[in-house]
Amino acid sequence: MPIMDLITEYVIRYGFQVLGAVLVFAVGALVARWAGKLAQQWLERHDMEPPVRMLLVKTIQVLILVFTTMAALGQLGVQIAPLLAGIGVAGLGVGLALQGVLSNVIAGLSIIFTKPFRVGEHISLLGVQGDVLTIDLFTTTLLHPDRSRVVIPNRKIVGEILHNFSNIRQLHLAVTVAYSTNLTKTLALVRSILASNHGVLKDPAPAVGISQLGDSGITISIDPWVSIADYGRVQGELNQVLVERFQSAGIQIPFPQHEVRLLSAT
Repeated sequence: MPIMDLITEYVIRYGFQVLGAVLVFAVGALVARWAGKLAQQWLERHDMEPPVRMLLVKTIQVLILVFTTMAALGQLGVQIAPLLAGIGVAGLGVGLALQGVLSNVIAGLSIIFTKPFRVGEHISLLGVQGDVLTIDLFTTTLLHPDRSRVVIPNRKIVGEILHNFSNIRQLHLAVTVAYSTNLTKTLALVRSILASNHGVLKDPAPAVGISQLGDSGITISIDPWVSIADYGRVQGELNQVLVERFQSAGIQIPFPQHEVRLLSAT
């Protein structure tokens, strides 16, 4: 049989099946795209984390494409049952190979739904700290105080001890004054310094008091609350103002001293 006659026979026999399969898949792809946009618009009207919204939209699109592919293969005369069995076995193998990836996704969903922290909050875990930039299905990204980015796999976060500072942090400052100091006036001066700094929050109120009676002086603890963005700046400002105002008021900041006595051996 000539090649052209053979090609013509196959086109006549299978052409409509191939055309039908292509049309089914094309329509399914359009439906998946339309359904994804519709689901995106509907989910945006609800209070939902962006990663969850993205996951739901992609899941809807993938399911439509899977059923569309099965329908297209049916048009070509492919037996679906053996194909599903093969896909199941292959899926099991892929799942075992991607255990780490899947555990990150599960951990990411756990973080998104339980909400131990949110974007913008300051957290500390696994020996690192920073502001939460993004929470994705696979990783969580922090902005470190040195402006570098810390990317943490989600499976490393779930089950670990996490310190969530939220949007404010407490400064822990201390200054030592001599025992001859008028403590009532000094504490009032410290409180006025805190009140004059715009970065110090009024609520919660700053904590000021005597924390230790040392060998060379009395330690005053100064613990104001500040926003995460102002943490470093306010700390430097308060330290500078405390030294300057204490010097102007004649408040002595002692330094450790040791008395050494030499005894004659004779």
